Amino acid sequence: MMDSTLKKSMKRRSGFRRSPGDAVFDFLNGAMFVAFTLVCVFPFYYLFINTISDNNLVARGAVTVYPIGVNISNYIALKDVSDLGNAFTVTITRTIFGTMLMVVASGFAGYLVTNRKLWRRSLWYRFIVITMYFNAGLIPWYLNMMMLGLTNNYLAYIIPGIIAPYNIILVKTYIESIPGELEESAFIDGASTFTIFRKIIWPLSKPILATIAIFGAVGNWNSFQDSLILMKGAPQLYTLQHRLYVYLVKASDLEAVMSGGAGTTQTLENALNSKVVKYTIAMATIIPIMLVYPFMQRYFVKGIMLGAVKG
Repeated sequence: MMDSTLKKSMKRRSGFRRSPGDAVFDFLNGAMFVAFTLVCVFPFYYLFINTISDNNLVARGAVTVYPIGVNISNYIALKDVSDLGNAFTVTITRTIFGTMLMVVASGFAGYLVTNRKLWRRSLWYRFIVITMYFNAGLIPWYLNMMMLGLTNNYLAYIIPGIIAPYNIILVKTYIESIPGELEESAFIDGASTFTIFRKIIWPLSKPILATIAIFGAVGNWNSFQDSLILMKGAPQLYTLQHRLYVYLVKASDLEAVMSGGAGTTQTLENALNSKVVKYTIAMATIIPIMLVYPFMQRYFVKGIMLGAVKG
């Protein structure tokens, strides 16, 4: 009784009264976001329940809402998939090293183009930005990589992604929101440009650096085109996404054979195995990168908002 009286008193003091239209709007708004969340989450849920269900039921399409015949044998069987362990190692190392170098380079380049002591800094900044609007195309890109000796070379995963113009723009805009007096006082005390960046700018830029780290990690983890095109002569450098692509094509080819009526029992078993392996590898490639986001989330929203306020 006292609680209800207190609530009514607070409403009267605030002068705010919710109308029926407000309640309807809140309900519809919440329902829309719940439905949108379910639409986004269901594909991952569907993949997961099919990887832990009975394989024969999965092949018949009987698993749709909840898992049937729960087991983890598919995940255990991944160790028998050829080159999968090596592909996982390649993918995780390129993600770690590529993201680290990209964050450091983007952070320092973003700081330099805000530094008034940099000669022709506006020119360099425009030079960086203009690369976002022009793309030579796939064939010139391949020829360029070949002439640089980056075909069948692990460095092809690292070097091209170190400088990312969009990330430099975000970092530059964020750094401009940091009070300039901090840099000026450090400069008066005799600090060099690199010291100012390392001891002042870098610690204060954690939100935007975490944001571009997420961009870089997701991009490196999900990339397969560079592996598909550049690593044809080096199977030991195939990425996890490349292996998933191979199994996807394999499953599609086997399904085409079966639909043509030329399939045998062995072909059906191969199609079943390919489908299950495809689902399981897809889930295995999704889980690690999904586990990274919760640790970066508190920086992500702040970084992307502050990094996009100015132009």
